[in-house]
Amino acid sequence: MKISPLRHVRGFDVARPISIGLMLGIMLPLVILPLLSIFVVGTRKGLGFFWASLVAPEAVYALKLSMVTSFWATAFNVIFGLLAAYVLSRYDFWGRNAVIVTISLPTAIPTAVAGFALLALWGPYGTLGRFLYPPEGKHQLMFTAYAIILANIFVTFPLAFGVIKPVFDTMSRSLEEASATIGATRWQTFWYVTLPSLRGAIVGGALLTFARAVGEFGSTILVSGNVAGHTQTAPLYIFAKYNAGEPGSLEAANAIAIVLALLSFVIFSVLFFARDWLEFESQEA
Repeated sequence: MKISPLRHVRGFDVARPISIGLMLGIMLPLVILPLLSIFVVGTRKGLGFFWASLVAPEAVYALKLSMVTSFWATAFNVIFGLLAAYVLSRYDFWGRNAVIVTISLPTAIPTAVAGFALLALWGPYGTLGRFLYPPEGKHQLMFTAYAIILANIFVTFPLAFGVIKPVFDTMSRSLEEASATIGATRWQTFWYVTLPSLRGAIVGGALLTFARAVGEFGSTILVSGNVAGHTQTAPLYIFAKYNAGEPGSLEAANAIAIVLALLSFVIFSVLFFARDWLEFESQEA
């Protein structure tokens, strides 16, 4: 019996434009139009007002605070992710799977719960905070920039680890073994052999962690105090301006939102368009 070729692989494929149109049609009201509305609202009073909103002292401080706290949270989580990925890929021990699940847990916990958990531990009335930072004391950990860093570390905890560990799992140990046979120490093997093979994963994990930390809101609003010019990050600044009810406050909030949206776009564009380079760096020995 002769089987005729399938119709959808010959000539014009009607499913192609329908599928693309359906995909874009779903994305339009859910993603594309909301993002475009930020630019429309942020610039509707003119570019002069938009620029003035960006260079306002409180706005500049909020952006700087977000960048600095996100940088330190990213640095910590990349170092920890590298350590945890090495340990969990190289050693098998009792409770290993439980450790992996625990590291991944912050992605499933609501960020408001994360902020409350930090307050319950480190706050002036918390489990440890009441001894280390009593309410009558001059120094507090919560409601400072350090609390924002802690919150960012918590909510982005598994991101770098999740990118680095799969590379460790698939990495050939032949070069490490060869390095050991010629007398290299474990540290020299890691620094000169293992680490260069992880450059792509480290960069990818760092970018992903930084992008997530910059936009964190739910936990930071609880642990920072949200004091303008002191502990107010960019997302908190947007929230405060949106609720201010003052003339031009909505446009000012959207001006900062535009900066964060463009920053996220740039970071994820780098992750997407440089993925071949990142994968090559991870696989190169």
